[in-house]
Parts: sequence; C-alpha cells; structure tokens
Amino acid sequence: MPDARSACLILNGKSAMREDVRAAVRAIRDEGGDIEVRVTWEGSDAERFARQAARDGFPVVIAGGGDGTVNQVVTGLVEGADEKQTTPSLAILPLGTANDLAHSCGIPLAPREALRLALSETSVKVDVGRVNERCLLNVATGGFGSQITVETPPELKRVLGGAAYLLTGVTHFTSIRPDQGRFTGPGFTWEGPFLVLAIGNGRQAGGGHRLCPDALINDGCFDVSVLPKLPNGELPHALAGLLREGRAAVHRRVVTARVAHLEIETGETLQINLDGEPACGTRFRFEILKQRLPMKLPQDCPLLA
Repeated sequence: MPDARSACLILNGKSAMREDVRAAVRAIRDEGGDIEVRVTWEGSDAERFARQAARDGFPVVIAGGGDGTVNQVVTGLVEGADEKQTTPSLAILPLGTANDLAHSCGIPLAPREALRLALSETSVKVDVGRVNERCLLNVATGGFGSQITVETPPELKRVLGGAAYLLTGVTHFTSIRPDQGRFTGPGFTWEGPFLVLAIGNGRQAGGGHRLCPDALINDGCFDVSVLPKLPNGELPHALAGLLREGRAAVHRRVVTARVAHLEIETGETLQINLDGEPACGTRFRFEILKQRLPMKLPQDCPLLA
C-alpha cells in the first residue's frame, strides 16, 4: 500500500523524454518523495491509469501534461471511483502548450516546484462539472472559441505557445458563422444566435483568454458567458479584443449568468470543447458535482471561494 508521501504520476507520452521532468522526478525522490511514473501511449491510457491508481491506493494522482490530460485523469478519478474507496487528490504537472487551468490556479510551471506542491500535506475539495456524462474541470467553450481550439495546428502551438490561438483566430474571421441556441438554468433563460460560448468552473481557456474571469472552482456554480451575434462592422474589432484581453474587451455585449446547472439546446450540431477535449451534439446538460474532488492547490489560489 502506498504511503502518504507517494504519488502516481500519469505522464503524457509526448513529455516522457523531457530532461527537466526527469530531473524533477529524481530530485523529489532524493527529497524522500515516492513517485511512480506511468506513461501514456494511447488516447484512453490516462483515464485508465487514473482508475487503477485509485484502486491501488495512491493518495495523490498527478496529471502530467496539458489541460486535455488533466481532463482525462479527472474523468478516471471521478467516473471510475468505487463508492467504498477514498478518491485520491488530483495534482497537476503543467506540461502542455497553454496550461490554462494551472495558470489560473497559480500552480507552478517549473516541474520540480509543481511536484513539491503535489506532495504537500493539504488538499482542497473542488467542484467537478459533468456534461452529458463527461467531466469538466476548467472551461467549456463553443462557437468561435471552440473553432480556434480545434483548428490551431499542434506545430504552431509548439512554436508560439498560447499566441498560436490568437494567430489562428485572426486568420479565421472571414469564416465565422454564428450558432443558434437556447440556454436555460435556475433563474436564467436566453435564446438567440451567438458567436462565443464559455461555461467556466475555471476562468481561462485557449491560451490565456479570460472568458469567465470571476469563476471560482469551489462555489458550486458555473459562470456562463455568451457573446451574441454582432453587426458585421463590429465583428473583427470585437473578436480581436476578445482574443487579446478576454471577456473584458466585450463586457457590454456579453450575456452572463452564474448557475448550478445549465441546459443547452441547438437546432444544428454544436461542437464544444471540454478542457480542450471535443464533444458534439444538439443537447447538453451541465451539472456541478459539488466539492467532488480533492486537489493540490497553492494556499493563495485565486479560484478558491
């Protein structure tokens, strides 16, 4: 049985040969930490490894990768949990292009410091979103934001980092077509054509775009931001501002709400991204699993209520 200073690191295969990651694992082991590393090879590995780590009794499971890897590990911990077992604490070793959740939580980007936080003594319980039986920890995006995430080439992200999303967005202005949807939640209803949709348990997505700037990860609610269709003359300026500055650039136009659950219905298939993982459909139900997952976060994490 693993002890209190042990953790299972589920490492995205693309990062397995990074020398800074290897050096960080060695350093933590020299400091007395016990880290077992499992490297992903196929798409379902991270989720499967997380379920197994929970069954093996690891007190901490570290998601080593980008926001997509974090999402898969969360799914394994939450959806694969046995009611009789204690859910391990989630920790994040940020190794992706954007690392949006890590940035907004204040999790160190340096591998050694991130692993030290992972093996720290205290955890905080955070909310987990469930979207049509799939998990959401950070932000779901739809419309233009979703299109940018999908169509940004991996090679461009490796070279430019989060700025790659801005470049892709600027080059796609001419192909923008609004989606039509109806949004319903407690005390909130809105219907119409929209350009950008963000539903946040966390605050930012797409390489640092603060689409839900007031969201808290343990308040039992989603923060909803919907940018309705704009006159054609305003569109380039508004979306360029959105990509540069986040929601603040278009705050007068955005429809907002804070709800514990949300229904979305669309006439045509809508693609959304759940922490960067794609999902398609015409009906989506967002629910909050309140304080479902213990997580290793800095004491001054700005996302905590």
